[in-house]
Amino acid sequence: MLTWLWVALIGLVIGAIAKFLMPGRQGGGILITMLLGIGGSLTATFVGQQLGIYAQGEPAGFIASVLGAVALLVVHRLFTKGKGGG
Repeated sequence: MLTWLWVALIGLVIGAIAKFLMPGRQGGGILITMLLGIGGSLTATFVGQQLGIYAQGEPAGFIASVLGAVALLVVHRLFTKGKGGG
């Protein structure tokens, strides 16, 4: 139970930092920010393992997770540009 709470809290922090670093308004509430941080960490872990930076089963670090979350925001912006909303 505490593990999931810790994942949610760290995800929230990572997502908030990524939104702060990304210019413009991203929208979304606390849940979206949390999911963004968790997704950024998963993205950074996957990419890091494919590049040989992380061993199998080793999670990404904090900075890599923030970079992963920023990358997700960039991809989101590319797909939603000019569609109104977010």
